[in-house]
Amino acid sequence: MDNSWPVLNYHELKDTVATVQLWTQIVGKIRLCKMPWINHSWHVTLYVSPCGLTTGSIPYENGAFQADFDFIRHQLLVSTSSGKTAAVDLYQRTVADFYKEVMSRLNDLEINARIYARPNEIDPAIPFETDTTHYVYDPEQMHNLWRAWVKMDAIFMQFRAKFTGKCSPVHFFWGGFDLAVTRFSGRKAPQYAAAIANIPVEVMQEAYSHEVSSCGFWPGNDQLPYPAFYAYCYPTPAAFGKQPVSPDEAFFSDEMGEFILPYAAVIKAAEPAAYLTEFLQATYEAAANTGNWDRLALEADFSKFEKRHL
Repeated sequence: MDNSWPVLNYHELKDTVATVQLWTQIVGKIRLCKMPWINHSWHVTLYVSPCGLTTGSIPYENGAFQADFDFIRHQLLVSTSSGKTAAVDLYQRTVADFYKEVMSRLNDLEINARIYARPNEIDPAIPFETDTTHYVYDPEQMHNLWRAWVKMDAIFMQFRAKFTGKCSPVHFFWGGFDLAVTRFSGRKAPQYAAAIANIPVEVMQEAYSHEVSSCGFWPGNDQLPYPAFYAYCYPTPAAFGKQPVSPDEAFFSDEMGEFILPYAAVIKAAEPAAYLTEFLQATYEAAANTGNWDRLALEADFSKFEKRHL
């Protein structure tokens, strides 16, 4: 595999993303319906894997199972603790067709998963079983997007490791189709009031029940037509967006209420990992400093343990 950062073009990628986002919602909802509820909806997420995206282990009536999107071989593989497996091929096919086959394969594996079969954070929310609108799948574009996720997942993990306070895993939210990691100050936040398409208000209020500083990556949309890294905080102090952050190509979007760093700026940097890390740290400091977080208690350096023979 080419180990360089791949070029991502929104206009070449967007139709594939629109389809795969709905496919990941189907699989994510399967995880959701079988898992106990975990704070801030952490039980619904997927994770970057050596071949694509994975649910990780999910309990069910006969043991455990796992669903893996493979963007090398272009298939969804479902495996169980009983040794049974089932594969669903990824190709130019409608969401309705994909949904029908996935549910059929789960039935073959005796996995009972009844999901709310409509998408979240998308409007209009076409039921999966009738969605023949979304069908585009470009294997090369999806492979390149996954390669980018692999790069940034490792950097997000390093960034996460320098925080001793409550912090999310590095995980993939299929609602917004973004890879994210979120730090918490430990203090409760004002009740969240923003409306998100096709998400119950109480779910959003629980997700933002405590103060957060969050960062991640998003492939873009027609309003922001390029892949980008983002950083925001909740609640948002008035001074947050006015903080000087680096690197130079980072900027604050008043419309989105977030700091933005174009993906293209990262991959053309002499040291992309250091360039992205600079953005993550600078935007966290903007949130922590304007929000009066107890940084001394929340930050740490565990690098000394990496040299130990444990």
